Amino acid sequence: MRLVFECVECGGHYLPPEEMVYPDGPASPVWCTGCQGAKREAGVREDPLLARVALAAARAALARRAAEAVDQVARGDVRPSRPPLSRRARSGPGGLRSKLG
Repeated sequence: MRLVFECVECGGHYLPPEEMVYPDGPASPVWCTGCQGAKREAGVREDPLLARVALAAARAALARRAAEAVDQVARGDVRPSRPPLSRRARSGPGGLRSKLG
């Protein structure tokens, strides 16, 4: 699984390379590619604290998704069972489930 980030500037979600490095420089955990280029041209640098928080949030989400996937595999095929028949449902001509099969 890969880290998914949300751009602070435009709100879009993006998948940077796993090494967090683009051919023209490092990938930002704060801005998407378009916003990062615009900010670089404007001379604005990303806040290191915000970058650390974004990385930590992406890693936590990745760990949560991995744990959920493992939990689903461990549970197997769990289907909800039918509720038990009430006394009233058992009385009458069609009350027994064994007659259905």
